Amino acid sequence: MSEHPARTIRAVGDLALLVECESLSEVMALHRGLADRPGCVIDVVPAARTILVTVARHHDVESVRRWLADAALVPAAPTADSEPVHIDVHYDGADLADVARHTGLSEREVIACHTRSTWRVAFGGFAPGFAYLVTDHERLAVPRRASPRTEVPAGSVALAGAFAGVYPRSSPGGWQLIGRTDADLWNVERQHPALLEPGAVVVFREAS
Repeated sequence: MSEHPARTIRAVGDLALLVECESLSEVMALHRGLADRPGCVIDVVPAARTILVTVARHHDVESVRRWLADAALVPAAPTADSEPVHIDVHYDGADLADVARHTGLSEREVIACHTRSTWRVAFGGFAPGFAYLVTDHERLAVPRRASPRTEVPAGSVALAGAFAGVYPRSSPGGWQLIGRTDADLWNVERQHPALLEPGAVVVFREAS
């Protein structure tokens, strides 16, 4: 019998289930709890308040529903439980001064806070390879730009709300740009095309 409060799990078509969570932290903890997956599960996709689970065969859906209902929430380890992904950043973003103003920090303090924080990938979305990163403080929480840009250059390192992110390709966007990187965020030639997958630990470094 599950030791957890009953979860809301909804059917999405014939071969997928959607788990609804109360918060992003619950999503991340449950996602860690689903690391050991039954062989019939072909995909687990976290989002801001939900996790979508896709099943290979219809007759396995109910057993997967029970697995989801019983899965434990696993808190993040106090230290990195996997090798961090390092991303080198040139901190010359067009919105760096605005971010400093919003946060009450100097530009150098913004850079120091961004590089000294340990970030985790909460979920992906928006574009292939785009990851929503969170950390354990709100010192860099800033609003989106009042007027989104019609084109944000690929490799732009940005902040919005409680999230940090890196644009994997040129696209419209309303996040505050603080820098740029040459990191290859999305490459279909790799076994795992996305450089930043949910659960990954990310450390930003100032490029020389």
